[in-house]
Order: sequence, then C-alpha cells, then structure tokens
Amino acid sequence: MKEEQVILVNEKDEQIGLMPKMEAHEKALLHRAFSVFVFNDKNELMIQQRAMGKYHSPGLWTNTCCSHQREGETNIEAGKRRLQEEMGFSTELKDTISFIYKAPFDNGLTEHEFDHILVGTYNGEPNLNPDEVHAYKWVDLETLKEDMAKNPDIYTEWFKIIFDKYYKHIQQ
Repeated sequence: MKEEQVILVNEKDEQIGLMPKMEAHEKALLHRAFSVFVFNDKNELMIQQRAMGKYHSPGLWTNTCCSHQREGETNIEAGKRRLQEEMGFSTELKDTISFIYKAPFDNGLTEHEFDHILVGTYNGEPNLNPDEVHAYKWVDLETLKEDMAKNPDIYTEWFKIIFDKYYKHIQQ
C-alpha cells in the first residue's frame, strides 16, 4: 500500500507541496491536519484512546479523531472520512478555528501541523476500528479539564494544546 501523503502548507495554510506522511514528521515540516470533537446531547465529548500499535502516542487519550486531509479534500470531507474509518460513524461537522502547533516526540518524530478544529454532534455508539482506536468514553468538559491537570501524561500533546488554548471554540 502506498504511504499516505500530507499536504505541506505555509503559515497561511496555502499548499506548497505534498510529502509522504512519515517523511514530513521526520523533517518536522508544517502540514495540514484536522482534529474532530464530537459531543452528545448531554454536552459530553467523545474521546478515544489511541490503539497500542500507533507509531506515536500509542495508548494515549485524545479527541474523537484526527488525521490529515488528502489533496483535493475539504476539511469537512476529510473529517467525515476519518471519523468513519476510526470510529465507525458519520455526522455533520462544522469547521471552527485553526492554529499551528509543533510537538516533538521521543521517537524522533515531530508533529508540526496547521490544525483545523471540526465540531459535531452524535448520540449513538461508535463501531471502533481496533487498528486505530483501543477504547472510547464520553466525558464532560469540566471532568476532562480536571483529569488533564492531574494526569497530563495520559493525553496526547495536541489534545492538551487544543484544550488549553481553544477550549471556548470546542464547546457546543
């Protein structure tokens, strides 16, 4: 299978090229990404525990799903595709805000992403892809905020950044 390509961008989110995903993470080059936040009618956020076989941040808790847009794909199309691939359901998503972050990992890879935050609502149960997701749970934002403060090491770097800096944009 051909390695997934990421869209390299400048600080204005303008495409400047394509590169294999692993190479972009090895070279810490800025590329387009998205983070999906799905809430239920009780305003609880669905979070996932990343599969143990993931190449970085395995077993850590994070937002509902996240990934990279493919060339020619809108942020919403990409979010819906990945939500279906990882969590096994689809819902309407809204593109809210975007930001740039850089997070190096112990394995030598670096996430340097122009991240688009997508928000949606869903009240059913997911059908988890075990290659991507180990577990999930619904959690209210106050409980999550407290747990992140007590146990920061069990959450992904980007999730902590988003939660800390863009909290008001992910609330319903």
